[in-house]
Amino acid sequence: MSVICRKAVPEDVEPLFEMIKGYAERGIMLPRSREVLHRQLEHFIVAEVDGVVVGCGSLCRLGNDLVEVRSLGISEGYKGLGIGSRLLDRLVEEAERQQIPKVMALTYEVSFFLKNGFAVVEKEIFPEKVWTDCVHCSKQDCCDEIAVLKELNVSA
Repeated sequence: MSVICRKAVPEDVEPLFEMIKGYAERGIMLPRSREVLHRQLEHFIVAEVDGVVVGCGSLCRLGNDLVEVRSLGISEGYKGLGIGSRLLDRLVEEAERQQIPKVMALTYEVSFFLKNGFAVVEKEIFPEKVWTDCVHCSKQDCCDEIAVLKELNVSA
């Protein structure tokens, strides 16, 4: 199986929308509209197998020294094959390219992020996240996601 990780293109919006919608319906990812995906497409990386999008992830800048991994997901049947780690590696490489020293995520898949060099941290150390997204979230007062952080060797 040959996996290609690449920047998303406009033709990827529909598969991205469907994949993210599946996770959102299970309450484990925030939904993204097609319009939002079109606007944020430049921030997405997709994983492709035999011409089919089977995974995605994006980066969202939260400050001068912080980006968040968002919408990281893999299609059923392709989990456990290392595709998520490859996507995460590409996202971290992009943060390094942009000279952003901290990469964070809010997740239910803590072991995946620990395996990929992240550490569990307190959510409260990310006021940028709290005031941009969490303030609008229905789970704001009872958030059960775990914050993880990877610090990179770059100068901000």
